[in-house]
Amino acid sequence: MRKRTKAREYALQSLYLMDLTGDKPEEALENFWLSQADKESDGEVREFTNGLVQGVARYLAVVDEGISKYATNWQLKRMAVVDRNILRMAAYELLYCKDIPAKVSINEAVNLAKKFSGIEAGKFVNGVLDKIKIESRPV
Repeated sequence: MRKRTKAREYALQSLYLMDLTGDKPEEALENFWLSQADKESDGEVREFTNGLVQGVARYLAVVDEGISKYATNWQLKRMAVVDRNILRMAAYELLYCKDIPAKVSINEAVNLAKKFSGIEAGKFVNGVLDKIKIESRPV
């Protein structure tokens, strides 16, 4: 598995934890990394994971607003926790990580949705993120 793909999985797990417990990003990341103590944690993976989690937390209001705008007939609080956090992470990448191609962010999010949620979630995630991409990165 590629380093950034692994980092996105780790970030998703940390964001999921934050969503359920109300922990601050620092607490969630510390707890996550402690639970990974027996696994190899590459410096690049850790750095990218931490950046995603802290970025989503920092810009949560803007990210959630963008998702809500395009998740037609869906309220953010009623979405599955995993889907909501996949969308948050990818929307953060689309809006604030201009060095990452939009296609990569969307593809990674769709793959996470398929892996951790379901095929229909992958389609939903793709649709919402594509709309955010069009607005945030016009051609």
